[in-house]
Amino acid sequence: MSARLLCQQMGLGLMLTVLIGAAAGAPVAALAQEADVARLVSFGGDCPDCPLAGRKLVGARFLGADFAGASLVGADLRGASFLGSNFTGADLSRADLRGAVMTGANFASADFTSAAMAGLQAPAASFAGAQLTGARMDLAELPGANLKGVNAPRVSLAGALLIGADLSEGRFDKASFRGAALNGANLSQGSFAGADFKGARLLRASLAAADLASARNLTQDQISQACSNPATRLPAHLVGKVCGARAAPDPHAPKRR
Repeated sequence: MSARLLCQQMGLGLMLTVLIGAAAGAPVAALAQEADVARLVSFGGDCPDCPLAGRKLVGARFLGADFAGASLVGADLRGASFLGSNFTGADLSRADLRGAVMTGANFASADFTSAAMAGLQAPAASFAGAQLTGARMDLAELPGANLKGVNAPRVSLAGALLIGADLSEGRFDKASFRGAALNGANLSQGSFAGADFKGARLLRASLAAADLASARNLTQDQISQACSNPATRLPAHLVGKVCGARAAPDPHAPKRR
């Protein structure tokens, strides 16, 4: 039986390649009936609205695939690779994505509610407008990632690498950024009510118009390294710094010729 026919039986309009695994010697037709296809498949091509909820896809590879709107609710995707793939609007709520690689992938408006994403590697990936409520993203590597406008109350990003990431206009109420690296990140116009920044690094991070008034464990040293503006809301005991502002000229200073 061809791989394409197998995909059709699984309800997948894409190419699927059998790789390795304990069931590699089993008839290919039998795999179409199994929910567990861990370490067996590589996906490519188009599969919008694919029904993959609850499937075991440990170590699967998604290479340039289009899974826009796919349902992967509760799927086991530990160590999976999503390279240059489109998962716009996909539902990955309660999915296990620990150790997954999402380099350059598009997860805009996707749903990651309560997903396990510790150790995720997603440099330059897009999560713009995504739902990240309660997601566990501790130690995730997200340099240059786009998280603009995400809804992420109670998300845990403890120890995460967010250097140069865009978190602008996001909702991060009661989130954890403990020990996270946010150097050069854009937090402008974001909401961080009750968010925990203990030990976070904020060198040259933009806090313009961000609401940090009730954020926890922020220190003056952290704020002094970041860039605020008059619209930034900080805890009462902290004073923001405007980056790049030139000092007013001294009218009594001698003029240079």
